[in-house]
Amino acid sequence: LIFISVCFVLGVMFMISVFLWLSNNLPDPNKLQDRNIAQSTKIFDRSGEEVLYEIYGEEERTLVTLEEIPDHVEWAIISMEDKNFYNHSGFSLWSISRSVFKMVFMGGRGSGSTLTQQFVKNSILTNERSVIRKVKELLLARKIEKTYSKNEILQLYLNEIPYGGAAYGVEAASKKYFGKHVKDINISEAALLAAIVQAP
Repeated sequence: LIFISVCFVLGVMFMISVFLWLSNNLPDPNKLQDRNIAQSTKIFDRSGEEVLYEIYGEEERTLVTLEEIPDHVEWAIISMEDKNFYNHSGFSLWSISRSVFKMVFMGGRGSGSTLTQQFVKNSILTNERSVIRKVKELLLARKIEKTYSKNEILQLYLNEIPYGGAAYGVEAASKKYFGKHVKDINISEAALLAAIVQAP
């Protein structure tokens, strides 16, 4: 009993020290707004109204504000990716537990990631599949939730998620798949955009 107690205390101390060490090596969430995010270069006609050409490298992206994105687009993404987005604080213990259960007992892959975690994985960290990266993702998601409002996080997410090919963010995806601005897409098009996110 004493041996088990000592092992438990040492294990807890080890986990706490790992969490502290990892949290010290994370990017500063306060500097998210200061990042240089690759956007497409646009060449307009002489009136400045009509886009003649868009030039981009690996990522075709046009940043838009949440006000420019219809509610049905926002809610389609939230309902597909993280229905409890407005109720959690960066991660969901229930979703993580369910995902671990699926991997261990059913041999499948399950994602327990929230929108905030997906944003961290796609925009700040790498897609590497490791326990250390997942712990960093959880810690950084929690810090971001403390620093930004839910709407600010949603806007960051909607501008940076990959939609297949070079299209990143809802505006580029809307142009690529429907040939129009995201502010002009209807409910069925919003549903299709939301479905593309899981397997672009």
